[in-house]
Amino acid sequence: MAKPTDARARGAAVERAAAAWLAARGLTLIAHNQHAKGGELDLVMRDGETLVFVEVKHRTDTRHGHPLEMVTASKQRRLVKAARFYLHRNGLSCPCRFDVIAATGHAPDLDFEWVQAAFEAY
Repeated sequence: MAKPTDARARGAAVERAAAAWLAARGLTLIAHNQHAKGGELDLVMRDGETLVFVEVKHRTDTRHGHPLEMVTASKQRRLVKAARFYLHRNGLSCPCRFDVIAATGHAPDLDFEWVQAAFEAY
């Protein structure tokens, strides 16, 4: 069984790879692993004038479900709450969206699926 620190290191590596993959597609990394009331924002990026909160989910394979399935309604509520806190803490008022990156495979050979505007703040 992997130690928790190993899992954290793997998660950080996947998030770095996802940020680089998104940057190659025109987004700019603003922050990562932003802890906020109610949750954590994996990546905060900018796409033109839009601030993008990116949730990164990883599975080595899809035998036990696709990574996108891990972004439940409860998880979405926590992300929205964390994003609102981030915006307030940083004095920001701008267009925002919530994207999800589903990563499958083993680093450095990861496959990414990018769902833009995966859900709405409600």
